[in-house]
Amino acid sequence: MYNYHLLEDRDVLCIDQKSFFASVSCIEKGLDPLETKLAVVADTKRQGSVVLAATPKLKELGIKTGSRLFEIPHRNDIYIINPSMRKYLNVSVAISKIALRYIPPEDLHQYSIDEFFMDVTDSYHRFSSTVHAFCERLKREIYEETGIYCTVGIGSNMLLSKIAMDVEAKHSQNGIAEWRYQDVPTKLWPIQPLRNFWGINRRTEAKLNKRGIFTIGDLAKYPYKFLKKEFGILGVDMHLHANGIDQSKVREKHKISNPSICKSQILMRDYHFDEAKVVMQELIEDVASRVRARKKVARTIHFAFGYSDEGGVHKQYTLKDPTNLEKDIYKVVMH
Repeated sequence: MYNYHLLEDRDVLCIDQKSFFASVSCIEKGLDPLETKLAVVADTKRQGSVVLAATPKLKELGIKTGSRLFEIPHRNDIYIINPSMRKYLNVSVAISKIALRYIPPEDLHQYSIDEFFMDVTDSYHRFSSTVHAFCERLKREIYEETGIYCTVGIGSNMLLSKIAMDVEAKHSQNGIAEWRYQDVPTKLWPIQPLRNFWGINRRTEAKLNKRGIFTIGDLAKYPYKFLKKEFGILGVDMHLHANGIDQSKVREKHKISNPSICKSQILMRDYHFDEAKVVMQELIEDVASRVRARKKVARTIHFAFGYSDEGGVHKQYTLKDPTNLEKDIYKVVMH
């Protein structure tokens, strides 16, 4: 067992915008995201197109992210629209600016277009008496200024805040959940199947199952040396994470050690191709804007796409004419 008293216990928040694409689309139409049945579909002209986002009311009808357009009932009270990444990015930036009223830029890490981390250890007490009260204040301001509902995970580190948000906050009445080191045995260890946990794909899960490891608690209690021998550095990380330990810091996410400008995202489930295209567009938008912000252009573009069962696609292309435009980068990546 690890001695948690030797670890830094910080106040890290993981904030997710509820049904973000669908919510923004509702607000653009003057509709209430919680009362409207709306689906954002990759291409409304193709019946096999994938649903990228659905409002809570539409989810009650069984339509969710990953469903197909032809599965959506033909009803007058259901809206079906194409995605608008520019609108989504604008709202995402607006929400980040609200967060930056309370912390310096280095204490914020934008994990994806609808999710970000904040380290409020040194700042929340200036605005609220408790971390919970601060989260309620932040949620309220985001809703009042953008119309977007948020869920918040509070944790001793980035890992615990992320899992608290995914596992508990999304299903709690007030949309806030807190996981500390002392909560690991009761909240983290019961999680199963293993593939639902950070960094474990189906292939790794199958290997662990053969060793009698079926829950995160089983993984946490399994001899560390055997995991390291079998899986190498991945085994080390799995054992630490299964015990709720994550030594990465929000501020470290902003350090740049080379001239490359990169953006990556680990998805919490398998994505269909149409969904992946939207994520890629989001990543490309971010990278291109950062290239322009530095007043630079890019000549070499590298792209990697990993699969849940290991393997993937890697490609690199050197442009004849350097660019900092999204459309040029997107053309290379997607073609």
